[in-house]
Order: sequence, then structure tokens, then C-alpha cells
Amino acid sequence: MLKTRYSYSFLTLQNLTFWHFHITGWILFWCGDVVIIHLQRILPGEIVAQALDAPLGFLLGLILRQVFLRIDYKKLSILALLAFVIFWSVVFNQLWHAVMTTTRYYFMGPNSLLTMANPRIAFPWLIQTLPLWFGWSVLYFSIKYWRDWDAEKKRAQQAISLAHRAQLQMLRYQVNPHFLFNALNSVRALIDEDKKNAKGMITELSEFLRYSLVTRDHTEVTLANELEAIRHYLSIEKKRFEDKLEVTFEVDQRSEECPILSFLIHPFVENAIKYGMKTSPMPLRIHIHTSSTNGQLRIVVSNTGSWLEARTELERKSNGTGTGLENVRARLENAYPERYRLDTKESDGWVQAIVEIQTLSTER
Repeated sequence: MLKTRYSYSFLTLQNLTFWHFHITGWILFWCGDVVIIHLQRILPGEIVAQALDAPLGFLLGLILRQVFLRIDYKKLSILALLAFVIFWSVVFNQLWHAVMTTTRYYFMGPNSLLTMANPRIAFPWLIQTLPLWFGWSVLYFSIKYWRDWDAEKKRAQQAISLAHRAQLQMLRYQVNPHFLFNALNSVRALIDEDKKNAKGMITELSEFLRYSLVTRDHTEVTLANELEAIRHYLSIEKKRFEDKLEVTFEVDQRSEECPILSFLIHPFVENAIKYGMKTSPMPLRIHIHTSSTNGQLRIVVSNTGSWLEARTELERKSNGTGTGLENVRARLENAYPERYRLDTKESDGWVQAIVEIQTLSTER
């Protein structure tokens, strides 16, 4: 039922063109003439002549449209456009009167010409019919303006959408080098200690790179795919730190199919290891929890330790690549404006990063 109403709205508001109004308007005018002919006692010749008034007006309207098509109304001021409309309305109103006079002369004889040319009859008639052509002209430019405005709005929306998508891609590619930098450092640290585990770490890293290539053209992925990539990363770190690192997952199955931005959770996991190793008693424990309720996805990355706040800009630059939480917040703001919450807190020896995203409309 919702789809039916939407389609009806689309047809009535978006597809109405000049032809809809032009044809409908002159048909209504012709029907009015038919009513007048029925109510009045007029000669057969006058019936034919009067029945031709609307078709002739219809054809003159098409000619007037060609005149209007040759003007760039956007370059005219309101007063200039109004003067332009009034001038051509007067011209075509007089042309219509001349054509109607000709048809009456043809079907009713010379006497009708004298009647139609009489200023006492012609002038009041021109005054009465001028609003018809003026209204036609105003309606024409109103429709044209509305359609141009609608097209411009769609182009602007598309441009904004493309700009947001480009910005999301740019922010995402800022994350990839950060992750790769940390992972390669982990591999390098283990090569001299345990070559077998180093090979295993390289295998895990290759799986991450495969994930990166597969999702490069997709702004969003499922949470299940994102968690799989995180497991590859944590497997690398687990081989490096061995018993110093414990990782647990608590994943609600309903949340696994929820769409999220690719590489959204990685910065939280990286920070949990990087700063947790500096502040937590060993072993460092990391817990990743996900849930989905009423269309709201909740992701919590927790680690033992305490929150480290860089005191200076130099410290922030030396501690990482500068992407961090600012990158995550920017990506969330672009993808889910006013539909997300990002929070960090410290309590009872645990640091938590919490992300909540309204992924589904409550109206569905």
C-alpha cells in the first residue's frame, strides 16, 4: 500500500509537464464553449465558428511556447520578465481575435466581420480574454521554473551525496595505512623471535589485505565481515604478545547482518592494544560486545587499563598517525548524521569505546 501511494505521488507531482496543463486547459475551455452553444440559440455557421475557438487557441499556444522557449528567463529581472509576458499576451490575444474574426467571416458571412471589427464589441472582448493569455503565460513560466528548480535540487542532492561518499572513502583510506603500519610493526617484531609464527602472522595479514581489496568499492559491509577482519588482526597481535593478551567476543547473532562502515571498529581495537599494553596489568584483556535491538546497533570495545590523554599536539603526533577517534567520528557524522552516538569512558579498571548506530527505520 505504501508503494502504491508513493507511485501516485510521483506521477502527479513529478511528471506533470507543459502538455498536461496545455491540453487540459484548452479542453476545459472548449467544454465551456459547448455549454454556451447549448444554452444560446445561434446559427449553424456560428456554432462551427465558436467550436473552433478552442482548437485555434490551442495552436496559438504552441506558437507562443516557441517564443518563450527562445528566451533565457533566468537572465531577466522580475519586472523585465513581467513586461515580456504582458507584451506577448497582448499580441497573441489580438492574434486570437483576428483568427476568430476570420473564421466567423468564412462561416457566417461579411456581416460578422463588421460585428467583430466594431471597437465597441472588439475592445471589451479583448479586455475579457487578455487574462486567459496572461494566465497561460504565467502558468508556463511557473511550471518551467518549478521543473528547473526541481532538477537543480536533484543535482545538488546528488552532488552532496557524491561529496559525502568521496569524503567517506578518503577517511577510510586514512584508516588502512594506520592499520597496516601497526600490523607490519607486529610482524617485524616477531620475525627474529619466531619465524614460524611470523609466517602465520603474514598469512593473517594477507587475509586482511584480501578483505581490504574486496570491500574497497563498498562503503558499508556487514558486521560479520568486519569482525572477521578484526579476528585476523587480533590473531596477529596474539602471536606477538602470546600470554600477555586475552581476547573475548560476545556477538549477538542478530547484529551480524547489520551494515556498518568498513574499517570502523579497527581504530578502537588498535587503541585497546596500543594503550592497554601501557596501562593494564598483564594479561591485557580485550572484550568486544555487539547487540542489535529495535534497529539500533551497539558495539562496545573494552580493554583493561586506563585512558591516556595526550597533553600536547607533539604527543598526539608521536603516538600515532593522527587518524584515531577523530577519523571515526567524522566517518560516523558523514554516514549517519544525527543517527549515531560515540562515547568513551573509564570505569573499574576498564576503558570502553561505545558506538550506537540507528541502522533501521522504526517505521518499518
